[in-house]
Amino acid sequence: MTIPVECESRVTLPFDAEALIRQVIEAGLTAENCPYECEIDVLLTDNEAIREINREARGIDAPTDVLSFPAVEYPAPGDFSDLENDLTLFHPESGELMLGDMVISLEKVLSQAEEYGHSIRRELAFLTAHSLYHLLGYDHMEEEERLLMEARQNALLETLGITRD
Repeated sequence: MTIPVECESRVTLPFDAEALIRQVIEAGLTAENCPYECEIDVLLTDNEAIREINREARGIDAPTDVLSFPAVEYPAPGDFSDLENDLTLFHPESGELMLGDMVISLEKVLSQAEEYGHSIRRELAFLTAHSLYHLLGYDHMEEEERLLMEARQNALLETLGITRD
């Protein structure tokens, strides 16, 4: 499993953010029965940088909490059955499935933890889980999809013992 975490923010968290991110990703992939070793690149940044990325990638000139850039198109969310037929999805040297990139604003982690009345740790874990499920093909554009994605995220965080404080 390759999960490089790059931090381009001056915000520091009162715990090991990299370890938490890796824990959530690894547990999520296990929960989804992912049959592959995977690669996910994670960028921790600030509101201004994520605003710029959001503007360039989505045409939305505003900061957001998390952005997900999936590298895989699934026949259905979390359906890994046909992926091995497309060798371009796998890193040529490591053989790992390249799931994509996640970008998280640490400023939003802090402000949303306060706004929603739970811990900073819980907010970072939630945003990591949310992004991971986007990288696995889940979405929340339709009500049924939203409910499924939320159920998966909540179950993952509960499994890890990361609940609203």
